[in-house]
Amino acid sequence: MTLGTLFWLFVAGFAAWYWWRAKAIKDSVLQAAHRYCKTMDVMLLDDAVFLRGLWFKRDEQGRIRVWRRFLFDFTSTGEERYTGRIIMLGQRIQHMELEPHRFS
Repeated sequence: MTLGTLFWLFVAGFAAWYWWRAKAIKDSVLQAAHRYCKTMDVMLLDDAVFLRGLWFKRDEQGRIRVWRRFLFDFTSTGEERYTGRIIMLGQRIQHMELEPHRFS
């Protein structure tokens, strides 16, 4: 086995690990969005969240963590579509919010 082969095996393994980890995080954010929409009496649309930001930031202990911003669509009346946001720092959800919207 050559060094080049080991390098490409490592790259493939890292890509598979990253995809698996990103999917797990997205699934947990989707569940949190479902719960949040239910508590706010709105309906999550498309059953999906979308990663719209990725950065590195420090947490309260000064450790560098991955910062992620997810967006999702919701409706309160069934007619208009609004956007909600979820901010994660590391494995923890830091903030969830809904755009101003009409009440049904």
